[in-house]
Amino acid sequence: MQFDPLSDAFTRIFNAENAGHYEVTVSPASKLLGSMLSIMQKSGYVGEYEKLDDGRGGGFRVELIGAINRCGVIKPRHSVQRAEFEKWESRYLPAQDFGLLILTTNQGVMNHYDAKKERIGGRLLAYIF
Repeated sequence: MQFDPLSDAFTRIFNAENAGHYEVTVSPASKLLGSMLSIMQKSGYVGEYEKLDDGRGGGFRVELIGAINRCGVIKPRHSVQRAEFEKWESRYLPAQDFGLLILTTNQGVMNHYDAKKERIGGRLLAYIF
């Protein structure tokens, strides 16, 4: 029984990465998970990914490249103002400018570097380093 599909997907990715697998399938697919995977791919944490359609919610097949040390979702989804990113970086990331915070904003899902550049805040979704 899945209560948080996003958390389940990140847990599957992290466990497969630790076990040394080269690919993992996460399901169910959603637009949010797809946009988070594209952010992770642009940042160099995962390789190619493709959407699978099996008639039961679909899924994503993700190619792992061995770049993830730790990843997870942030619960509860804290609101972040544009001046508070350093506080949340120090809480969830091991060092300054190392890793990503993924957040949702009114301009879409983005990492915290882009949100700083755009000077907007949002709600924290996940961390990865």
